[in-house]
Amino acid sequence: MPYKLLAIAGSPVKDGNLETFLEHILTIAVKKGLTTDAVYLSQLKVKDCTHCNFCISKQIPGKYCSQNDDAQQIYEKMEQADIILLASPVYFMRTSGRMASFIDRLRVFLFGNLVKGKLKNKIGVSAAVAWIRHGGFETTHLSHIGVFLGFEMIPVSVHYGVCMLGASAVASPGGSGEFDKNTRLGVLNDKPGLDSAEFFIHRARELAKLTRKKKSGQ
Repeated sequence: MPYKLLAIAGSPVKDGNLETFLEHILTIAVKKGLTTDAVYLSQLKVKDCTHCNFCISKQIPGKYCSQNDDAQQIYEKMEQADIILLASPVYFMRTSGRMASFIDRLRVFLFGNLVKGKLKNKIGVSAAVAWIRHGGFETTHLSHIGVFLGFEMIPVSVHYGVCMLGASAVASPGGSGEFDKNTRLGVLNDKPGLDSAEFFIHRARELAKLTRKKKSGQ
């Protein structure tokens, strides 16, 4: 049975560098035998969490949160996934505001009377695109890894490549920060960044295999 990877893209820009990097990651995942699905927050409506505490005691199948938006469909996809990938552009040394708002809505899996603990032992992968080479990869990945740890997921790390915390690519030439008006998707020119995607998908699949064996008692 193939491992299922769900990717969630937190860029507000449709078809920009982050979503292009994510498409590259998904292509690698398919080549490695994973089934993939992707959620693009740029195309969905996900409201801010209001901490109304509906999720603590009022969850029912098909409705984990009091708000009526596109979050429910993402929740259900996350439940079915073996590997969850959070991908964001670097905004002020952290994950994007859009991704942060979505992360807040995940408290349904922390306290929910129906789905509390449903993300435990899933594999978590972080991916990020920055404008410059040292422009905030680590802190953006840590934004995502903190989420994985909170849900008792298993974060993926790789000791080689651009950054050991997550797949990391830059959008400016060589990560220099220079602007080339003729290049819109500079992430496609960052070979070390593109290579890092393969390292993390390989390790994620390896961890998913190990956890499935443990569950089956092998």
